[in-house]
Amino acid sequence: MKQDLKALDLALKKKIEEKGCTGVSVCIRSPEGIVFEKGYGKRSVRDDLPVLPDTVFGCASLTKSFTALTMCILHTEGVLDIDEPAVRFLPDLHVPGVPDELVTLRQLALHRAGIPLNECLDWCIAVNTPGPYYQNDDRLRETCPNPMNTIDDIIEVIGEGAIRTLGEPGEYMSYCNESFALLSSVADIACGKPLEDFLQERIFDPLGMTRTALDLDGSRIEAITGGENVTNFFSDWPDGKHEDHQWTICPPYKGCACLKSTAEDMAKYYCMLANDGVFEGKQIVPPEALELMFGAEYPLRRKPFYAMGLRKHAIAGHMVCDHGGELHGVAAYGGFVKDGYGIAVLCNESEWDMEDVLNICYAYLLDLPLEEDLIWTKPSGKEFSAPQMLFGDYVGHVGDPIHIRVYARGGKLYARIAGEVCRLEYCEQTVFAAISEESGKRVNFLRFFIHDGRAWAVKCGSLLYHRV
Repeated sequence: MKQDLKALDLALKKKIEEKGCTGVSVCIRSPEGIVFEKGYGKRSVRDDLPVLPDTVFGCASLTKSFTALTMCILHTEGVLDIDEPAVRFLPDLHVPGVPDELVTLRQLALHRAGIPLNECLDWCIAVNTPGPYYQNDDRLRETCPNPMNTIDDIIEVIGEGAIRTLGEPGEYMSYCNESFALLSSVADIACGKPLEDFLQERIFDPLGMTRTALDLDGSRIEAITGGENVTNFFSDWPDGKHEDHQWTICPPYKGCACLKSTAEDMAKYYCMLANDGVFEGKQIVPPEALELMFGAEYPLRRKPFYAMGLRKHAIAGHMVCDHGGELHGVAAYGGFVKDGYGIAVLCNESEWDMEDVLNICYAYLLDLPLEEDLIWTKPSGKEFSAPQMLFGDYVGHVGDPIHIRVYARGGKLYARIAGEVCRLEYCEQTVFAAISEESGKRVNFLRFFIHDGRAWAVKCGSLLYHRV
């Protein structure tokens, strides 16, 4: 690391201010200790309270790697086999059109079980979370088919098969919150205790993560902290930015989205993963569990590959693993550089992508220019040879159905993504960067799947949308 910490601080401050985030906490940790930690902005605007390095935030989908790690520890210890069918633990689970034997714990953890995008998480949040932020979800509450507060409710919806599956398990990756809800329940059964207690005993306490809890409704973190130095949550409404303190409540998704923690605590966790399960000289988890989770069987390349609960990819020849998360009042990213450093970036405002903030930390650690764009989709300047194969409408069922319409205008490819008009700039194979016409910034990437002369699906980020 040839660059100084002042330059890192200035780069992070500039990026966070450009994005307009209310409050962000950043921590970088090495095996020797904290390299950098700082809070930016406010944890409460109403009370004029700053973000501190140990401010508690929601972590949303950063939770998934803890659930995946639990599965891998239990496999290593002979409690379960990651390649056995999930139906062994959840006998009512059936993915329509797919033999039960193919829906394994591994395929669930890889988001490759064939379960399509659906409304379950949005239904669950809408019917279980109080407060004004959620009162606009009348359509979701009215269409919710059951109480959506147990794993059996989710299994019931999956079994109805209202939306066609995504091929044979293992064939296609499409990010699936329901997979990790199912794994949460498997963990409860296999551990013989709630997943939150297993993580407390096996991960949080050994790592000294003293301000961390897997917590359905905020009660655990309230007991741990006494309510001190816990962030409020911010979201944009038509009349301006709103501040509240209502955690998202989605009971069956605890191992998917319910972690509460600090950047300091999360950096300890990622540092442990980076160093073969060792933290401060102690072996916290078996290295065999980490090999199973993100090891050599998963390709290391510039384009990320989703292993178990983490994306694995290469930056400047170095292996990194990371994951993002987003919920009401939560935008988070965390990861590590193999054999080195753990990084956590936590934000208290909805709908911000913290990957570019995390990438500044990667650039600092890897002696790259701090302003360098490290996201793998790079426009090539070339034209795609068969644009007509991509034209059409694609839909994903996440809360309100999200539509992507691909068309040509003035001889160029465009896509309307959830109402936003984007230019499609060709990168490689069937991958395009989606550049907002309004802001000129990249908003996502699209990868098309083509069969018999036309695209039958498109992946937007990590979500697979069927052609209508």
